[in-house]
Amino acid sequence: MNKPYLIAANELIDETIVSRSRFICYLYPCDSPEQAKRLLKDVQLLHPQASHHCYAFVSGKPDDSQKYGFSDDGEPSGTAGKPMLLALQGSKVGQVCAIVVRYFGGTKLGTGGLQRAYGGSVRQALTLLTTKTKIPMVHKSLACQYSQVDDVLYLIEQIGGEIVEQNYAEQVHLVIALPISEQAAVQQQITTLSSGQLTLKNIDENL
Repeated sequence: MNKPYLIAANELIDETIVSRSRFICYLYPCDSPEQAKRLLKDVQLLHPQASHHCYAFVSGKPDDSQKYGFSDDGEPSGTAGKPMLLALQGSKVGQVCAIVVRYFGGTKLGTGGLQRAYGGSVRQALTLLTTKTKIPMVHKSLACQYSQVDDVLYLIEQIGGEIVEQNYAEQVHLVIALPISEQAAVQQQITTLSSGQLTLKNIDENL
């Protein structure tokens, strides 16, 4: 559930021609349905004369069924957005949006032809996509003594965590981003190095 996964790392455009119809596929990094809709508007402005602007997105993990959406934009139901989504899901890449612009070439493709054209357009573009690994993180707070802070910072660095905030007052207050898969191990190590004095807290608890 909290394992690292691939996400889109770049934008790209790839065009295919099927029976004189142009299918222009745009791929974008995308982490929310709202962003997908903004990207769609941008592409619609670029191609106001196009016959259709179909899209599909997976805004979270590749297998998260709550974080996807799609649209046929006037094509027969199930012939554009769904095959585009299936292509995205099949790639095992998350946080990605595909928009396919179609300029009708005068020859009807039929439902099967449309499914192959839209799905194939996205699959071809995905072969050109650069990806990177996303590690699911959790934010925790920690208060420690000045004498302990160097050991804590070293530990956080070693497990691939990040210091989000630092506040040096009577104690050192830290907000830390940790890989979810490592939080139990980090707590154990922090307990050991502090002889049980330090505890990671949820971010909404008092620092």
